[in-house]
Amino acid sequence: MGKKVFVGMSGGVDSSVSALLLKEQGYDVTGVYMKNWSRDLPGMKCPWAEDLADAKRVAVKLGIPFEVWDFEEAYRDKVVEYMLREFKAGNTPNPDIMCNQEIKFKLFYEKAMEHGADFIATGHYARAGAGPSLMRAVDENKDQTYFLYRISNEALGHTLFPIGEMLKPDVKKLAEKNGLHNAYKKESMGVCFVGEVGMKDFLKEYIDIEPGEIREIETEKVLGVHEGAVFYTIGQRHGLYISGVKGEINDGLPYYVVKKDLVKNIVYVSKNLNDKHIWTKELKLKDIVMRTEPTKHILVRLRHRAPLIPATLVDDTLYFEQEIKRPAAGQSAVFYDGEVCLGGGIIL
Repeated sequence: MGKKVFVGMSGGVDSSVSALLLKEQGYDVTGVYMKNWSRDLPGMKCPWAEDLADAKRVAVKLGIPFEVWDFEEAYRDKVVEYMLREFKAGNTPNPDIMCNQEIKFKLFYEKAMEHGADFIATGHYARAGAGPSLMRAVDENKDQTYFLYRISNEALGHTLFPIGEMLKPDVKKLAEKNGLHNAYKKESMGVCFVGEVGMKDFLKEYIDIEPGEIREIETEKVLGVHEGAVFYTIGQRHGLYISGVKGEINDGLPYYVVKKDLVKNIVYVSKNLNDKHIWTKELKLKDIVMRTEPTKHILVRLRHRAPLIPATLVDDTLYFEQEIKRPAAGQSAVFYDGEVCLGGGIIL
């Protein structure tokens, strides 16, 4: 029997094909469904039971053992509470990044090692190189290293990314060829742990939110009412209801969110796309994680699938040659040197 690997199986095609490939490669494979969230919200059913059924069905098809590991309490404490704190502070956190750091590549990894595993595996589009090093996936459009930059090198050294060398269409074709029922299962685009539920709907269940004024920053003129300041990000232009016209007023020019006052519950907007609050040539970071020796001149990704842009890293500050549109505070700036992910930090 080959080396023992526990595969995180979500019910989706990527993790299912990962399990398939590992079995074909001779590993001793066990599928694990991580039960992170099961609570229904009003009018919104959590899809965990359906996802579990899909994962189990694939495991039966592949003839591999299958287990359910309950991380729900830890997930609530480590990921959901973090997310709620950040939103209350006026930031826009990325719960997927924290889930990878605290659950998939910490609790799951640690429990797998306790159960005698040589490796864990997931369906992420990434590659683990020598060192170990975290490397971008072959499928640049699906690369998920942005969400993985905070995982420990210890866990990475015992992690397999079976589809990291594949293109997404080929993953689907391989699943179909091998009779996996979820070959073309729709990917969830909502909150990472509650399926198709939108972030706004989720937050309304957990944060006391009050409507407030939308004001023009240059004049302090009240232009409309917002649903809650925590929902808005700097640079946002959609979802603004101003003088009865969504995002526009009189001359047809759009307004952009340029500032939030959480104490007074005011969202400030401007028609000036060149407003100083929207653009910047530097970003301050906190909680920086470096996966390797820091280098001064790097490439930076400011959101998933965003282009890589050159920057200079000095201590906790990124400096850019050209002005960039300011990302939301709470999001991550992730550093690269070619294909290698160097680390990253959370934007202030």
